[in-house]
Amino acid sequence: MFLLRQFLICLPLLIYAGFRIWVLTPRRLFKLLFAIIYLLLIVAFPVGDTVSRRLSTEWAAVVRMGSYFSLPLLLYVMLSVVVLDLAVGLALLTRVVSRERVREKRFRRIWLFLILAIPVALIGVGAIRNNRPQIREYSIEVPKRSSQERHLKIAFSSDFHLRDTTSRRFMERFVDKVNAANPDIVLIGGDVLEGNRQGERRGEFEAQFRRLKAKYGVYGVLGNHDIMGVGAGTFFERAGIRLLQDTVEKVGNAFYLAGRKDVRSGSRKSIHEIMKECDGSLPVIVLEHRPMDLDEVSRSGADILLAGHTHNGQLFPVNLIAMRQYEVSWGYKLKDRTHVFVTNGVQVWGPPVRTAGVSEIMMINVTFKNGE
Repeated sequence: MFLLRQFLICLPLLIYAGFRIWVLTPRRLFKLLFAIIYLLLIVAFPVGDTVSRRLSTEWAAVVRMGSYFSLPLLLYVMLSVVVLDLAVGLALLTRVVSRERVREKRFRRIWLFLILAIPVALIGVGAIRNNRPQIREYSIEVPKRSSQERHLKIAFSSDFHLRDTTSRRFMERFVDKVNAANPDIVLIGGDVLEGNRQGERRGEFEAQFRRLKAKYGVYGVLGNHDIMGVGAGTFFERAGIRLLQDTVEKVGNAFYLAGRKDVRSGSRKSIHEIMKECDGSLPVIVLEHRPMDLDEVSRSGADILLAGHTHNGQLFPVNLIAMRQYEVSWGYKLKDRTHVFVTNGVQVWGPPVRTAGVSEIMMINVTFKNGE
């Protein structure tokens, strides 16, 4: 329903962009071919998604993945048409170019080429950015209290969206990168699974997660896409990920780790209810899927909050909307005494294209400091 609403909102711009390209396209045959291709692009996602939901064959998965690419392509076609139309209009108003020049065949061909080439180039760059996860390092200090540790290295990742079309080497590369950094604990911020679309590859993904090595182990929470999946809890168990659902673990004698349910789970405890299980003698790390209720979290006494979900908007200019929706849509912020981290995620939903932010693994170096 969400995508349908967005599609209907954008429909006037889609019609306008199609009309403008049709006008710029030379010859009737090319106009007809463009009209057919453009119509197929518009219906590609709803048709491809419906087919893949009803059929579980390999070709249906390929159709779905192809349909995903139609979304950013249409987005950037619309933006290219609007931006270039405005640029040409401004050039006419300021008399940088004449109307006669704009009517020339060569000018119109260049105009059309840019409208079509810019979206393709953006999608190519975005696909590369999404497929090369980077390690981003941060260093912070929190009160030591009575913790036995002086330093803690956290590897934090979220939003894997694993499915049958996930690259065969993706999880292998991810695990190798994390293990090479030698973290003390690995935390997973949800949306590990893309619903129930893993086909026969769940066992493969579980085996890769079991390869993760950390002194204090691997912990995680569920995201909204995990909740939609079948047997997400069983997957976490088989993957060697200790699942926290509005529960608190005292990890060693070093810190408390609180994991929250996702807001879409139906019901969850407030952060203050969860914090009652922490006696104040150790630092507290809160792990949840979405960066919500930051004021409440900061007032609760949590030292660190780790979240994902936003993907930093995934596509420009959608990231500008995410920035207005969330106090922290990506990155780091010190909220009173709480260190807030929101990751882009290691993968994205839908089209494997990222033009806002990069695929990342957060590596957070924590120093537990005396005297505070």
